[in-house]
Formats: sequence, C-alpha cells, structure tokens
Amino acid sequence: MRSLHTALVHYPILDAQGGIVTTAITNLDIHDIARSSKSYGCASYFLIHPVAAQRELVERIQGHWREGASGKRIPDRKTALEIVRCVPTLEDLHAAFGGREHVELWATSARREGLSITTYREARTLLAGEGKPVCLLFGTGWGMPRSILDACDRLIEPITSFASDYNHLSVRAAAAISLDRLRGAD
Repeated sequence: MRSLHTALVHYPILDAQGGIVTTAITNLDIHDIARSSKSYGCASYFLIHPVAAQRELVERIQGHWREGASGKRIPDRKTALEIVRCVPTLEDLHAAFGGREHVELWATSARREGLSITTYREARTLLAGEGKPVCLLFGTGWGMPRSILDACDRLIEPITSFASDYNHLSVRAAAAISLDRLRGAD
C-alpha cells in the first residue's frame, strides 16, 4: 500500500472573481483535517502558506496540543497534531519528499476543470498498489488555480450529491469524505 499524505493549499488560491490570493489558516482546518488524516492513516498533513506569521500560528497551536495542558487533557488530538507540517510553498512540499520526482500529487476540485478525471474507485485501487507516496491537495478559498491542477499527476472527481446541485462543502468536510472514499473500510 502506498503512503498517503494530505496538504491544504493557501497560496496560490482563487478568489470569487478568479484572482490569485492568499487565504488565512483557520484553527478548525488545522485540527479537523489533521484528525481526519490521522484517522485514515495519512503519514503527514501539510499546510502550505507563504506568510511566516501564519506558519508560526500553526506552530503555537501545535505546541499547545503537544506540550501544553490540552495535550494532556485530550491525547488523541495531540497524536493527530503531531503529523502536521507547515511549508511556505509547493516547492517546499516537493522537497519534503526529496523532490517532485519522488511524490505523486493528486488534487481535488469542486469543478471539473476539463482535465482528465480519476474516480475515487480508480484512485483507491492505485493507492492499494505499489508506487511513490501520494500527496492529496485540497484548496481553500474558491479553489486552486489551473496552474496547480495542471501540475498534478491526477485530478480526483468532484464530490457530488444526487439530492442537490448545491456544491459548496467546507474543505474540512471534503477532506473527510475524500479520505473515507480512498481509505475507508468497505
């Protein structure tokens, strides 16, 4: 089975008008995606943010849960936050794996983007086999720009509902659903 990692991209990200922006890190995204990632066997959860103050915020939150009173009070959360890593750029994410050639980047998107789409069933089968580690990218804001999606090895199909055409899940919910589809029990 291939190792699976998650990453939440905060830059470059699209705003509502299609411009490139940097989004803020939220406490809930740190905790909830770390907990989902750990629950589904991910080796690490990266937060990609170019602003040092935002990366320092993540370190302070992690410290609170690793060495602080909260880590003693709720040890399960401490364990989840131990897999969190902050990097400034996608290039730094690649470097964490020893270079771009040593990791497959898979992206999720609520839009179909016109790229070749991999179903969750196909992705699950690929993860069960041999190969490079996989890092599953999630976007914030209005999603990742085409430049990131084009640089990925695979684009996973959007999460959709047969009950509604409304499609605006929180990234935390999308991460949990995606991880369950990729690594959940049958």
